[in-house]
Amino acid sequence: MNEFLPISYNEMKNRGWEEVDFVYVSGDAYVDHPSFGASIITRVLESCGFRIGFLAQPDWHSKEAFMRFSRPKYGFLVSSGNIDSMVAHYTVAKRKRSTDAYSPGGKTGMRPDRAVIVYCNRIREAYGDIPIIIGGLEASLRRFAHYDYWDDSIRRSILFDSGADLLIYGMGENQISMIAERLRDGEPVSAIRDIPGTCYICDTKETPLFGAECPSFENVCSSKKEYAIACRIQQDEQDHIRGKLIKQRHGKKMLVQNPPMPPLTTEELDRVYALPYVRTYHPCYEEVGGIPGIEEVRFSIAHNRGCFGACNFCSIAFHQGRFVTCRSHESVINEAKKLTELPDFKGYIHDIGGPTANFRLPSCEKQLKAGLCKGKKCLAPKPCPALIADHSDYLTLLREVRKLPKVKKVFIRSGIRYDYMLKDKKDDFFKELVRYHVSGQLKVAPEHCSAAVLDKMGKPHIEAYIEFSNRYFELSKSNNKQQYLVPYLMSSHPGSTLEDAIELALFLKKRSIRPEQVQDFYPTPGTISTCMFYTGLDPYTMKEVYVAKSPEEKAMQRALLQYYDASKRDIIEKALKKAGRYDLIGTGEKCLIKPLPGNRFNQNQRNKKQNFGGHNGRKKKR
Repeated sequence: MNEFLPISYNEMKNRGWEEVDFVYVSGDAYVDHPSFGASIITRVLESCGFRIGFLAQPDWHSKEAFMRFSRPKYGFLVSSGNIDSMVAHYTVAKRKRSTDAYSPGGKTGMRPDRAVIVYCNRIREAYGDIPIIIGGLEASLRRFAHYDYWDDSIRRSILFDSGADLLIYGMGENQISMIAERLRDGEPVSAIRDIPGTCYICDTKETPLFGAECPSFENVCSSKKEYAIACRIQQDEQDHIRGKLIKQRHGKKMLVQNPPMPPLTTEELDRVYALPYVRTYHPCYEEVGGIPGIEEVRFSIAHNRGCFGACNFCSIAFHQGRFVTCRSHESVINEAKKLTELPDFKGYIHDIGGPTANFRLPSCEKQLKAGLCKGKKCLAPKPCPALIADHSDYLTLLREVRKLPKVKKVFIRSGIRYDYMLKDKKDDFFKELVRYHVSGQLKVAPEHCSAAVLDKMGKPHIEAYIEFSNRYFELSKSNNKQQYLVPYLMSSHPGSTLEDAIELALFLKKRSIRPEQVQDFYPTPGTISTCMFYTGLDPYTMKEVYVAKSPEEKAMQRALLQYYDASKRDIIEKALKKAGRYDLIGTGEKCLIKPLPGNRFNQNQRNKKQNFGGHNGRKKKR
């Protein structure tokens, strides 16, 4: 039976250890499952022969909590957890969240704001110059000078504020293995400056002479144009084949990012997912209700990494990269068999997916030697002519898992790229997706209907969604299935005006779509969309981008997407009047809201409003 790593000094001693080699500090509770980055990294180190102590959600108010295992032999590894600690704590409206899926019983307040920085500072108080390596999403996306939505200002690279020695960006398995082995060989952490997928700080006189230099911290603070230039350089070099070393000056010091680490090969991924995970949360959390975050992934399997879709608001391309790699069929099937042996398995595998479920191949042959195209997207605004759209391998994998004893159903709940599906000349996958792999509803992400907004998102135009949805419902009907599409929609993305939000509301009404949830754009660190939000510039064209920033307009755009909700009627009316769309207030088929009782809002009054500069019913040119 697989064992958890020790979480206390006594558990360490019970294993016969006098010390641990590394202490892994996590802002999340301890869940030993391959959907949790902390679990993967610690199991990889364990497989290399290192002894790991797991310190989950320590009390950060004093240094004592960080001394639980005494001084580790080689150093500390620090992560905020599966997501950025500020995103975990606050909504897009900057209000405190009421629950935390990665904490015991969903309780909030179990980690500090800016967890990586706080944890590292406490470790320095406890052990001085002991090696500290930071990683995970929070560190990875904040590795350069970056706009921070919660401070509404530019912050330095997290390496400076944390005081850590090295930063691992990306998935990190090979980086941490190399670093650990070199520390074991006696090499000082200050000398480890050549590992791909890592960042370090040096004096400017020690700066490598090669690579690309982006505008300094001081320059991006003083000029939004310089910030946009820096963003583009950082995004463009995020390729393991052609990506260059990047430098960014911070005062008298230089932040250096080595080129990306190549993604794990199929064989390497198979080894990682075959490690002895317990596949659940530590039993110490049982009495408080466990860890909610495990429920979504307990019976799910990740078969791939990377995403060449690379939406501008998504952090995956900047963290995992755009190059897609995948596990072997044998590896996925072995994991599926393990799921069927779990005591609470009911016959349903909830997902065989990943960042994008239906990617198992690179998007084209060229990228295998030249890397992914700089400044271009494989799927947007239209699929590249060189795109290889083929679902045959994924379909074969799904068929193999479906045949396993004890497996009743295999669902796909990760996002799928329907525009990629439509380019596949064979529709076998589409047919079997509808017939076997939808649990009543399929979640897809058109996000918007305005071409101008979708271009800023890096998404395909709405015609692809319409074509997909029509075909989806045709196939559902032919299989005698009443199945639904749940579209993810986003309001207030950079480029979206009030008129665009109204256009989307009209599109939704015309197609009888009533979204229960709408995501207001959340400016998280490290994305192209966040750069546009802060600078008002598209970093790839340097043209101005409209950004809705006032709470009132953001609320209006969000409300319009739920045009049918009577509780939002007043703010929708206010939005329509602000946009001059009096023609949409009434009882007509195209109207979004009805007039209030007793309000004689007739055509003559609409005409009167229009004579004073109101909207004439056609969208204004921008």
